[in-house]
Amino acid sequence: MKFRILAIYLGLSIIAFFMVLPFYWMVTTALKTPLEAIKFPPTWIPHNFVWQNFVHAWRSAPFGRYFLNSIIITVGSTVGVLVTAALAGYALGVLNFPGRGGIFMLLLATMMIPMPVYIVPDYLILTRLGWIDTYKALIIPWIASTFSIFLLRQYFKSIPRDLYEAGLIDGCNHFMLLWRIALPLVKPALAAIAIFSAVSSWNSFIWPLVMTNSPWMRTVQVGLGYFLHEESTNYTLLAAASTIAALPIIILFVFAQRAIIETYMRSGRKG
Repeated sequence: MKFRILAIYLGLSIIAFFMVLPFYWMVTTALKTPLEAIKFPPTWIPHNFVWQNFVHAWRSAPFGRYFLNSIIITVGSTVGVLVTAALAGYALGVLNFPGRGGIFMLLLATMMIPMPVYIVPDYLILTRLGWIDTYKALIIPWIASTFSIFLLRQYFKSIPRDLYEAGLIDGCNHFMLLWRIALPLVKPALAAIAIFSAVSSWNSFIWPLVMTNSPWMRTVQVGLGYFLHEESTNYTLLAAASTIAALPIIILFVFAQRAIIETYMRSGRKG
């Protein structure tokens, strides 16, 4: 038994090593001199830590504006996803109305449609609305998530019906039931949805690239793509800019990993 546990931990450690290795290489390259970055054989630890690479990378492009755009879009879409997922998940998981099953199946079917299929029609719609190169085009189409609705629906269905019925007897309407009974019991799921939505919005590239024209509306990932094209041979600045772009998500994961793990653990339980 001990040998089996040791083998499992050894295998997980090896997998973790190879997952962390690219990030370690990116950070160490950002701290090297340009000559050391292209040196062969490569050095795993920089001889001289050049912290100025991060300052130069930040000043080489308007990353402050890119970060501001990404923060606005991430916060707006995440709040929208939480609101729509809570309302739709409660309706599909708790309320009984004709066509509930069909609506739920249609929602699940939308998860099978890849972005290249609908990005052109969406672009034409947003063009006619005059939303291209605005925050509305980058936020409103993403304030609803089928996966988030599905996850909250399953959580709401696992709550005993007696709690809902007791609330109705006490005079609560459905909005009060959602706010006072359902949502407090699914806080881990709400945290996980917020994290997944924030990460997805922050890392989005294709949609902001197509829906924006001016440099001042670029997000971090789009701005980083242009920066990589302009500084294609300056590996230290490229690594520094990539580290800066990835740092907020890494910090978010460090502080929120407990909520993610708790969500996965509770998702396997029956109500």
